[in-house]
Amino acid sequence: MWSPLSHLVTEPEQYELVGGAAPAVLQAGHGAAPFLISFFLLAIGAGIFKPNVAPTLIDQYQYQREYTKVLKSGEKVLVDPETTISHILLIFYAFVNVGAFFSIAVVYIEKYRGFWLAFLAPGIVYFLLPLLLAVLYSRLIKKPPIGSDLTRFTKITIAALKKSKGNIFSKKLWDNVRPSTLAEYGTVVNYSEKDVSDAQRTWEAVQIFLYIPIWNLNDGGVGSVGSNQGAAMTSNGAPNDLLNNFNPLTIIVVSPIMGEIVYPFLRRKGIKFGRIDRMLFGFFLAILSGVIGAIVQYRVYETSPCGYQASTCDDVSPISIWWQIPNVALGAISEIFVNVTAYELAYARAPENMRATVIALFLFMTALSSALGEILVPAIVDPTLIWAWAAPAIALFVQTVLFWWRHRHVNDEVFMTYKEDFESVNADKKVEETSAGETKADEKKEGQENP
Repeated sequence: MWSPLSHLVTEPEQYELVGGAAPAVLQAGHGAAPFLISFFLLAIGAGIFKPNVAPTLIDQYQYQREYTKVLKSGEKVLVDPETTISHILLIFYAFVNVGAFFSIAVVYIEKYRGFWLAFLAPGIVYFLLPLLLAVLYSRLIKKPPIGSDLTRFTKITIAALKKSKGNIFSKKLWDNVRPSTLAEYGTVVNYSEKDVSDAQRTWEAVQIFLYIPIWNLNDGGVGSVGSNQGAAMTSNGAPNDLLNNFNPLTIIVVSPIMGEIVYPFLRRKGIKFGRIDRMLFGFFLAILSGVIGAIVQYRVYETSPCGYQASTCDDVSPISIWWQIPNVALGAISEIFVNVTAYELAYARAPENMRATVIALFLFMTALSSALGEILVPAIVDPTLIWAWAAPAIALFVQTVLFWWRHRHVNDEVFMTYKEDFESVNADKKVEETSAGETKADEKKEGQENP
């Protein structure tokens, strides 16, 4: 349902982009209005579409509980849903970047043919998507819309805050509102133990997403700092924003290596590389990326004919623009560990009918980082560009220490919870109520027999 709707919103955006970038329109000075209209249409369409892609994809995998599989060799193996879902999302993220890699061609199209063709080329590919969706539609596992869990989730959250008097760090924040706890005081609620667990796990995931903006500032640098740096380096004809487009190429290459070689090797060796471990490793790669960016910027300043005014200099540093590759590659690899794991957490820890909402919160953090980058644009000027790289890296280092201290326990928590996991709690409660009732009946009977 959401894919056709988003396409209806974003298809006019493609026409606006191409038409608004026509040479005659640009020469007449009328390109701003079509561009802004297409910009907002694209944002609305992406907001509808993107949060629903990953949940729909993972829903196609029906075996979301551990099960035993017999191989052709007769060997019995345990199929772990977390491993499988992680592998699915690795492939998904690689394919997302196949599309992003197309932007390398677009850079050259824009440079040598103009903006109108640069917008038209990806537009042609985009217009084919409805046909692909029509072909695949009958094969997809589609879950009918049955409403959202947001109302119940909000109710549980508000109740927990009231019980703890606003203390979000209380150890009993969620225990206070569990049905089994409230039943001891004679209070009956219309939600289950699993609903409370889902709320707790969802807010844990949202807390983890709060670390995304600072990390994202280290993935390619703040705002246009990467392009500014590239403009002051020897490019030998390459566009100064070309290197940023090697980010998707790195992801396309490294994702299958991680999924097919590295992760299986770690499992065979019995090395646990948990969810928080993966994100922690991704954060450290981004820190290293920022440090390298600062070092390269320092060398650009030192070798530029204009010194610490390199970005506005007519002459460039003799340092090759290809020295930006380590920075770009490390940032891209960090995405494989951070973004893919964040998708996993959003899907596995959210209530079943709130998964798209939680993924939207994760994507909002990415958008928030972009907005923060725009706010910092006035600071991206000579002679302080070294700090434009170093400051986010320092902030991320401090954040990473806090992240490990606060969330390392998530490594040991179950990947997904199921309704059946909480049946024992309800059963124990019923047994206690039955036992209490029988005890009272026995006491009453004894009283009648012994007046």
